[in-house]
Amino acid sequence: MAKEKFYITTPIYYPSDKLHIGHSYCTVATDTMARYKRLRGYDVMFLTGTDEHGQKIERIATAQNMTPKQYTDKVVAGIKELWKLMEISYDRFIRTTDDYHVKAVQKIFKQLYDQGDIYKSAYEGWYCTPCESFFTETQLKDGKCPDCGRDVELLKEESYFFRLSKYGDRIIKYYEENPEFLQPNTRQNEMIANFLKPGLEDLAVSRTSFKWGVPVDFDPKHIVYVWVDALSNYITALGYGSDNDADYKKYWPADVHVVGKEIVRFHAIIWPAMLMALNIPLPKKVFGHGWLVINGGKMSKSVGNVVDPVVLVEKYGVDAIRYFLLREIAFGQDGNFTNEALIQRINSDLANDLGNLVSRTVGMIEKYFGGKLPADRTETAFDADLKAMAAATVPKVEEKMDNMLFSDALIEIWNLIRRTNKYIDETQPWVLCKDEAKKAELANALYNVAESIRIISILIQPFMPLTPAKIWTQLNITEGALTDWESTKTWGLLPAELTVTKGETLFPRIDMKKELESLEAAIKAAQATSLANQAKKEEPKKEAPEEEYPAEITIDDFCKVQLKVGEVIESKEVPKSKKLLRNVVKFGEEERVIFSGIKDTYAPVSWLASALWLPTTSSPEK
Repeated sequence: MAKEKFYITTPIYYPSDKLHIGHSYCTVATDTMARYKRLRGYDVMFLTGTDEHGQKIERIATAQNMTPKQYTDKVVAGIKELWKLMEISYDRFIRTTDDYHVKAVQKIFKQLYDQGDIYKSAYEGWYCTPCESFFTETQLKDGKCPDCGRDVELLKEESYFFRLSKYGDRIIKYYEENPEFLQPNTRQNEMIANFLKPGLEDLAVSRTSFKWGVPVDFDPKHIVYVWVDALSNYITALGYGSDNDADYKKYWPADVHVVGKEIVRFHAIIWPAMLMALNIPLPKKVFGHGWLVINGGKMSKSVGNVVDPVVLVEKYGVDAIRYFLLREIAFGQDGNFTNEALIQRINSDLANDLGNLVSRTVGMIEKYFGGKLPADRTETAFDADLKAMAAATVPKVEEKMDNMLFSDALIEIWNLIRRTNKYIDETQPWVLCKDEAKKAELANALYNVAESIRIISILIQPFMPLTPAKIWTQLNITEGALTDWESTKTWGLLPAELTVTKGETLFPRIDMKKELESLEAAIKAAQATSLANQAKKEEPKKEAPEEEYPAEITIDDFCKVQLKVGEVIESKEVPKSKKLLRNVVKFGEEERVIFSGIKDTYAPVSWLASALWLPTTSSPEK
């Protein structure tokens, strides 16, 4: 029997030198869902990646004397390292610079143009480069970007437009017919009230003022703007528009797009409209999660309130951080990040509840039976209740997980952990051990606790991928029949003569006061280093003295020039000049410095090939 398919995605992240814990939150949640579905026997495709085009990337790369591709290559390597650190088990990683994606996007753009869903016009509006978004005058807040609060610039340029206005009524109808499409339900209400009911405007989907993007192949001065480019990744990653679209046919439509609430509009309005225009089925669900906030504000590099996940993982381990993110915050709502809350969760839930349960159980089996339980056991009056709760917990966890209620699922698991700890207190092994006649009862009690731990270790696998194996090592069981999801529904699968091996403490307790001081120092040091690196990148470099222009040439002089093609290998703004760019141009083996008065129109770009008129010389080779 073929496995049921499950296709889940995160947003493709805009390349940044440092992803903070807020970015990790979204991807950890998506990874948890993918791991859960794999445990349930699904054929899972988990997609993530990077959105690498746009004016912002072009400007950052130029400021660092790099090509945009060099810059994104460097950053993508760092992102992949972070996902490795966070135990992100993605199946596919797409980059919008991948050749197959570029070709598919060009096909999509051309199809939409040919059928009249894309047309050429002119656009004028306020543009925020970091957010890659246009806004009307009324949408601005105090003259700045309503999303990030940064400065905006008034842009007017020729553009291709997608007829987004054409699909407003169809999207509303789709919401009505598919009430589970956009979750939580509050997100759907926002989209209808704030965007769909007032009426959608057509959307600019190409740019001409910069070059770092997918070229419109039938009009090369235009590059495909972020919406058609980035959003299409969800199907191009599966081979849509290529010669091999088997994965697209296998996995599409996506089961769920997991996105931050700030980009719900793009995924719940623009993306469905594009798919409708292409006559492609819509994803089954878009889930817009909330933000991690600090002091009531969204975590942001520009605000300087980011928390480095690398620092946290190095101090506490990846499972502790993943647990905190998914337990502390109800998925879909905003959640406050504090160092105190993190340490409290580690001490209370992980050290006291789970860690202590495993440690004391293995310790008692070693102390009372030399590490091996006898097969001869006698039931106690408390057994039935523990077994009943274990049996009831599994379907509850499944129901919560199927609805992406991660925190609620963990609450159910921890209820079983606490009930198991209570069972130890009820059976009192430290009393039973004193009576030889009670040895069979003691063995039974410790077996039941170990069996409950086995079930718990399986239930926490999606959330905490490293901890279960550490537990199995202490219980001397190997990954397989005793650790698959279905085995949680059968009590008593551990060997009758269970042998245990004491291991290291899973989660040591933390001294709150000392740790807060240490953690805050580590985070401040990381932030200071990040700010210093950023300042270093933005520090203006000293320019060579400006070279004088030769006198203007006459028509007679003009007849003495020839056209030569060179490659601009470096382009920088001239300080205190409103128009001049200083360009280093390579002609074969020769390099020349040439000034151009185009700064008010074009951003400096080191990768642009240019054609230049240069005076001839007496040397024929020149």
